[in-house]
Amino acid sequence: MDWIFGVGLIGLQIFRIAVPYLLTSVGATFSERGGVINLGLEGMILIGAFGATVGQYLSGSVWLGILLAICLGLLIALLHAFISVTLKANQILSGIAINILVVGLTQFFLSVIFQSSANSSRIEGFGDSSILQNPIFLVTLLLIPLAQIILFQTPYGLRLRATGESAETVDALGINPSVIRYSGVLISGALAALAGAYLAYEQHSFTDGMSAGRGYISLAAMIIGKWNPIGAALASFLFASAETLELNLQSNAIPTQLVQALPYVVTLFVLVGFISRSQPPKEIGKPYEK
Repeated sequence: MDWIFGVGLIGLQIFRIAVPYLLTSVGATFSERGGVINLGLEGMILIGAFGATVGQYLSGSVWLGILLAICLGLLIALLHAFISVTLKANQILSGIAINILVVGLTQFFLSVIFQSSANSSRIEGFGDSSILQNPIFLVTLLLIPLAQIILFQTPYGLRLRATGESAETVDALGINPSVIRYSGVLISGALAALAGAYLAYEQHSFTDGMSAGRGYISLAAMIIGKWNPIGAALASFLFASAETLELNLQSNAIPTQLVQALPYVVTLFVLVGFISRSQPPKEIGKPYEK
């Protein structure tokens, strides 16, 4: 019976680690299905974590913290959409610039609010409750099938996918492709920020750089999942399993640096194996020239 208990604990650990990947990768499908590469997911996770920390620290409410996190995520996503869609700038450069901007902003406001550029004061988060009682985890489980339904069984989803395939055709039908693309980017920003709030509440503080590459890995999960929410979720569980393995190997006689690189090595090999068979939206990364 002990092995069953051990497997159960590992399963819960995978669920706990997977949540930020699930939220961010599923959100990324909306942005990229509309034709906008969102490389700024890393910064959106980070700003969400910062917003949740500051929100709860100042108000004492986890829900106000989550609200502030999502609002900040939407604000950063709006900036990315404005640069990429309205100004038609390079989407990859915009995402990288946003990540750098958010690092600087969070360090500055950490110094102002907490007198430290590295970490915040402790917050309670959702306490020490089980992952199965975490509201963000429960919402995440509902969001995966909901995102699948929205993308493939609603008029909005059809318009979003059509915009990523041919913005000119969508425009000819009287639908503004820029508005559709804005909406996809904003959805991805909100979900990435919620992932950041989850991280902050799990770790009970904000730490500089705590997104730790999760935005990039989530982007890889979305690609491996073939721009499909359920596929992205399955890939996210794969990466969460690799990270769980990393954590459980750290106590063994294996070089720490090698163990810590495991999730990124898995990401690289799986991405190389899948990317040649994946077919992205035809106009992804291309500005629409009316």
